[in-house]
Amino acid sequence: MSRLPSEHPIRPQALSGIKNIIVVGSGKGGVGKSTISTLLAVGLTHQGLRVGLLDADIYGPSIPQMLGVCGAQPVVRADQIIPVDVAGLQVVSIGFLVAPEKAVIWRGPMIHNTIKQFIQQVAWGDLDYLIVDLPPGTGDVPLTLAQTIPMTGAVIVCTPQAVALADALRATRMYRQLNVQILGLIENMSYFIAPDTGREYDLFGKGGAELATTQMQIPFLGSIPINIAIRLSGDRGAPMDIFEKDPQGVGQAVALVIKNLLAQVDSIPPSVL
Repeated sequence: MSRLPSEHPIRPQALSGIKNIIVVGSGKGGVGKSTISTLLAVGLTHQGLRVGLLDADIYGPSIPQMLGVCGAQPVVRADQIIPVDVAGLQVVSIGFLVAPEKAVIWRGPMIHNTIKQFIQQVAWGDLDYLIVDLPPGTGDVPLTLAQTIPMTGAVIVCTPQAVALADALRATRMYRQLNVQILGLIENMSYFIAPDTGREYDLFGKGGAELATTQMQIPFLGSIPINIAIRLSGDRGAPMDIFEKDPQGVGQAVALVIKNLLAQVDSIPPSVL
């Protein structure tokens, strides 16, 4: 990033019709980032908002599986990719273009060009929110997005363990270097409530993420528990079940996170967006 010529900065180009672009990232893999991206997008759609979901995790696209649309084929019309419609949610993923068992072995320039194509050559239409599921880490994709489009902000996902929080700190510093607003941090797999006893277990510790947000001076958006309903909804490709069949359980936790996220977006001065 330090090698970018400061006298000729790359200026992100606004996308017509998209009000807010939120990227969901993490400093490491395995924290449930794609699950959170899917739940945020579906939850916003459940509230009547117009939402798109871009699966930018080039090496491990899992959004098609989570939405139950594996094997879907986007239509190309007048050099524009038409997103796959999933109950009103507009979805684009490299998983639609590559066989599930095929490994994507690409260098940086190919990733850069693919991400730009997914942003600039997709007929997203009018959206209130475009949620972008990033690959883990601090590499090519976040940099390409920061150079290509003006993002509303970034959401960081982590788990309570110290090693995950350390990686979340690295992701926070990356976004600050890229001048991307950090909307907040979500602690995933935060706790487990035994269905038979109702007792809460802190499998990975407790309170670490909220404490870390104070140290990093970023908002804490909330905690999502370990819950079998999340696993089942992802395996079945039916994430709407979280909100329709478990509204008082994990659905309530996700709804609170979404409420806090929308509040953060609303608090951004119009001149910044």
